[in-house]
Amino acid sequence: MMIYPKDYKSSLTQRETQKAIKVVKDTFQVALSKALNLDRVTAPLMVTKKSGINDDLNGVERKVHFTMMNIDGEAEVVQSLAKWKRRALYRYGYEPDEGIYTDMNAIRRDDDTDNLHSLFVDQWDWCRVISPEERNIDFLKDIVKKIVDAIYDTNEVVKSKYPVDFKMSREVFFITTQELEDMYPDLTPKEREKKIVKEHKTVFLMQIGGKLKSGEKHDGRAPDYDDWQLNGDILFWNELLGCAFEISSMGIRVDAESLHAQLEEEGLLEREKFDFHKGILDGTLPLTIGGGIGQSRLCMLLLQKAHIGEVQCAIWSDKMREECKQRGIILL
Repeated sequence: MMIYPKDYKSSLTQRETQKAIKVVKDTFQVALSKALNLDRVTAPLMVTKKSGINDDLNGVERKVHFTMMNIDGEAEVVQSLAKWKRRALYRYGYEPDEGIYTDMNAIRRDDDTDNLHSLFVDQWDWCRVISPEERNIDFLKDIVKKIVDAIYDTNEVVKSKYPVDFKMSREVFFITTQELEDMYPDLTPKEREKKIVKEHKTVFLMQIGGKLKSGEKHDGRAPDYDDWQLNGDILFWNELLGCAFEISSMGIRVDAESLHAQLEEEGLLEREKFDFHKGILDGTLPLTIGGGIGQSRLCMLLLQKAHIGEVQCAIWSDKMREECKQRGIILL
């Protein structure tokens, strides 16, 4: 559902916006790589269907797929690099407390198009090797705080260069989806998010993917990358749009025990035949933590834009373009 801020006018021209986007991206990725000890690597735009390495997201999204001229089988445009990164860490020989990040571009053909969503997704996908002792909530929270600090510092740089003023809290409020349901049982998951984030401004909502006491899920997560007990979303309060604004989905990745349990819960044990899943079950692939941080999302938030189409080039309906133009929102 579209949100149109009253009397909206961007404080930056389109040309200024393009320069500011570069400032956001250059500043943040340096801060992120330093905070988490990450190397930048090159990543694929497509993978083979038979590899089982593409991200299934909520399990219902249709992947963009195609056949190839001189290669048997089908290829798929990635939906994220959640699985690919873990295999890359193994192949490249990374050790605990070392990791990688990359520019991930994806096409998600079934996403709604509104202020926050488009068919094109760009994010910094990152992943880091961890030790068995680091598979715990305290370690997860520490990584979240480091990411939020990197965003806060980037915001300060942006505010020093441009007439924008996104007000954010460096202090992170941690809460689980079950605790949130217990607090607001009569609200929908998105209504609960809005209420808690409006109050605390910066929130890490934990434990997403499994069923709550109500029998419903707060949100879907693929069963074969995040451990549903050790994951979450980083959310900020977006005053301009009056909504909870997700910047990152992340978490400690599944080990052999949690992978099998989550595949069994979802009725997807047949995936254990894929090489990626075998590598987790037999301990070949390292234990990891990782996630994705939206590039256009971060630019949109820090530059105080009303629509993601103001900071990325994508496909929009003629109707949306015209309605946005009438309300002062000029899409690229």
